[in-house]
Amino acid sequence: MFQNIMQKVFFQNSVLDYLICILIFLIGSLVVRIFRRVVLARLKIWAEKTVTTIDDFLIHIFEKTAIPLLYFGAFYLSIRNLTLNPTFSKAITIVGIVLLTFFGIRFLMRIIEYTVETYFLKKEKDKARERSLKGMLTIIRVVIWGLAVVFLLDNFGFKISTVIAGLGIGGVAIALASQAFLGDLFSYFSIFFDRPFEIGDFIIVGDYLGTVEYIGIKTTRVRSLGGEQLVFSNTDLTNSRVRNYKRMEKRRVVFKLGVTYQTTSQQVKEIPIIITNIIKNTEDAVCDRAHFFSYGDFSLIFEIVFYVMSGDYNKYMDIQQEINFAIKEEFEKREIEFAYPTQTLYVDKT
Repeated sequence: MFQNIMQKVFFQNSVLDYLICILIFLIGSLVVRIFRRVVLARLKIWAEKTVTTIDDFLIHIFEKTAIPLLYFGAFYLSIRNLTLNPTFSKAITIVGIVLLTFFGIRFLMRIIEYTVETYFLKKEKDKARERSLKGMLTIIRVVIWGLAVVFLLDNFGFKISTVIAGLGIGGVAIALASQAFLGDLFSYFSIFFDRPFEIGDFIIVGDYLGTVEYIGIKTTRVRSLGGEQLVFSNTDLTNSRVRNYKRMEKRRVVFKLGVTYQTTSQQVKEIPIIITNIIKNTEDAVCDRAHFFSYGDFSLIFEIVFYVMSGDYNKYMDIQQEINFAIKEEFEKREIEFAYPTQTLYVDKT
């Protein structure tokens, strides 16, 4: 009686075949469950004790992506023990390909996101840079999921090569039409990875100068000293000579001053020494040289070169002002006169 029941056939499979299928699925699910509860649990405890975060991430992403695939693998092994209708068998294969693709892409995207976030945001926390990263990751997602869709369609039997060939001509037209946008997009990646400037940097591009406010996929916006917003395409910036004053570690300053021709030789010799001592006694200023430079039309010209040990423009102006005050005070003590445009007329009375 029992054997007769086991040998009864439903949909081309006996009852025994169905029981074996269920048993395989239950055993496979049990193995996966034990692996998750025992092996993964111990790996999590071990990972929490380590200093690095990469092991925690790998265990987490494995649990989220591999475990569902293992359950499906148990189901797939069990169902393959049965004689299935070709349509149903093909449907299961398609579901398997879709799941493998979905979880594979999900795993790949999590790896990319983790790499980008830890590599680019580990040393600095910048909200603007985080927004740029999100924009870049969105583009990467679109590209990867687009490739995944093409892969699925190809496995489902669609003639992708014919479709791609058909899109090729249209793609060329679209590429030509969007050439400027694509150029700005690649320039954005160049700015993002090479980092010639960042948000908050004071830059000069040609005749324009200001503080970088926003770096987008197509344009970069700069707030000028006058208050208006300057909008540059990313291609213009990568093709231009950009001077970034935010990264200036020290500023070289050259200035000249003139004294009258009535200044004595002794005073002329003392002036470079006076100015050198003033600069040396000024905080965050390093004197390079001070020389009697040349004879001007109405003055004896001195050239002074010194360094401000900061890139801050306001600090530079404060130091320059302090030096100017000190020079004037010292010249007044020694009765040295600054020159100004004058003319002397000699009248011949003969």
